[in-house]
Amino acid sequence: MAVLLEDIVKSVEHLLKLISKASEEQTYVDPTLDPVLLVPGIAGSILNAVDNKTGQTERVWVRILGADHEFQDKLWSSFNPATGKTECLDADTHIEIPQERHGLHAIDMLDPDMIIGSECVYYFHDMIVEFIKWGYQEGTTLFGFGYDFRQSNRLQETMDRLAAKLESVYTASGGRKINIISHSMGGLLTKCFMSLHTDIFEKYVKSWIAIAAPFQGAPGYITSTFLNGASFVEGWEQNFFISKWSMQQLLLECPSIYELMASLDFKWEHVPLLEIWRKRSDGDGNSTTVLESYPPVEAIPIFMEALSENKINYNGVDMSVPFNLEILNWANETRKLLSSAELPQQIKFYNIYGTNNETPHCVCYGSDDAPVTDLREVPTLEAKYINVDGDGTVPLESAKADGLRAIARVGVPGDHRGILCERQVFRILKHWLRADHDPFYNPINDYVILPTAFEMESITTKGMQVTSLREEWEIVGDDDGNDCKENTTTEKEPLPLVGSFTVACSSGDKSAQEEARATVTIQSQNDGKKHVELNAVSISASA
Repeated sequence: MAVLLEDIVKSVEHLLKLISKASEEQTYVDPTLDPVLLVPGIAGSILNAVDNKTGQTERVWVRILGADHEFQDKLWSSFNPATGKTECLDADTHIEIPQERHGLHAIDMLDPDMIIGSECVYYFHDMIVEFIKWGYQEGTTLFGFGYDFRQSNRLQETMDRLAAKLESVYTASGGRKINIISHSMGGLLTKCFMSLHTDIFEKYVKSWIAIAAPFQGAPGYITSTFLNGASFVEGWEQNFFISKWSMQQLLLECPSIYELMASLDFKWEHVPLLEIWRKRSDGDGNSTTVLESYPPVEAIPIFMEALSENKINYNGVDMSVPFNLEILNWANETRKLLSSAELPQQIKFYNIYGTNNETPHCVCYGSDDAPVTDLREVPTLEAKYINVDGDGTVPLESAKADGLRAIARVGVPGDHRGILCERQVFRILKHWLRADHDPFYNPINDYVILPTAFEMESITTKGMQVTSLREEWEIVGDDDGNDCKENTTTEKEPLPLVGSFTVACSSGDKSAQEEARATVTIQSQNDGKKHVELNAVSISASA
């Protein structure tokens, strides 16, 4: 039955692709735009498993039908400390990233065959569509860089591929320097490359825009991932994807996950903690329940004990999958590299981070009433979180601490993956990439200020100098305003906001006096704009 269902789905997918071909042609191309390279984060690239004997290719990330089985069979891995590489348990399989559409296919929709509920596997899709509307063209000014996200962010194979990609994008765009836009862990990969290959970075890169990057780690998310696993999607859809347990077994052997642990040399305002309620007994046999708190360094023995008996069965063989100290040592070296990275002088760096979401920071297991008696039980327990502001995955404190010379850092309300679809992010990117040619946009406050009138007059009479000034602007933004009053026709008329202030000063002997008065009026308009008028008068008098 499952095979027949899969055949039906594939037939419908093929039909839909044929129907959509007519609408794929791009109508507008802007030849003045500099090229953009999109770099995804963890789990943000399609991965294909290739049979070394037959050459047969099968998508193992992401898929619906047979997802968990194929994931375990083809993608479960083991870390090789000699090479720093995570290698598939299936010796006859290797992982490749599809290169169609100049690298964009692998980071667009992670399951391009999905018909229903495809929003849950959209990655850069909405942003790619938006860029094409602005005049970007695939293969000329728009490219993608997918990679094997199981691997370390400083793995030499990935670094070599990125170097070759930058060179090919530079050539394809006619020798224009590149704007890199990274998301999540893609920011760490870009930072590693910048540190290890500064000369190549300087040669080909014009600017780098990091979005939702865990520059100092994602402590709460990673702690619960190690101990309880992680879901790719939330809600009912997770039943069709990889189980949390299957994902946990993969990620315990992935250097990239260990590189997302809390930075040890960062001065946290709120130190991320692993907390466990434990029962303790004194010498007289009396027991009490205490809450034990472990900062990042002290939490390592807890991870080791909690996962000491973690096992998987692969092809009938039981294999231990503990917390891996060899990977931790490798990841510590990566974090040292990241903390010492410097931005080349002529390259511009921008940082966009998510806000207004409860984000796990400290993780707690057990309770006063039900303390943990054996740490090996922790992977079966439900975690409780102490949350901070952030994007739901990366704390605000971590995302802002890039350690680089930034042109701007902008917080946008949005969750970790959803921020890639936020209209405000699109407006900011369009401005920073100079795709809108709008010098009046303010990315920090997300509005456009259009000057519409300016008058200034200065006269001197009877020893007094009087200067008057009038300026007017139009502010264009998403805030329609809620201040209004009812009129006789029951329609709502925007209520003007009026403010005034006065400043004055005089010399010690009162031989000279100055005074300035100003009034600011803000009037909301029916088209969503705001009209701002400033009237000011300055008077100075000498005895």
